[in-house]
Amino acid sequence: MPITSSAKKALRSSKRKRIVNLAAKEKYAKAVKTVKKLVVAKTKEGTKEALSLAYKALDKAAKKGVIKKNTASRRKARLAKAIKKLS
Repeated sequence: MPITSSAKKALRSSKRKRIVNLAAKEKYAKAVKTVKKLVVAKTKEGTKEALSLAYKALDKAAKKGVIKKNTASRRKARLAKAIKKLS
């Protein structure tokens, strides 16, 4: 446990940030999972909307610092590539 007051404050802060970061991570993970399910099922309907939502979630996570910018970019590229294989 933290001893100094600044360490206590840092612990409180990191707990709050953890909750926000986990929420953002779950949001983009769910969006990516939806796109992957559609690709595996080879369903063309709804893939563009799902891809758009995944892009949005990944960009927001990168903006907040949950994941790095290049990681978000790489994941978006892989999703787009997978969808492109369908058509």
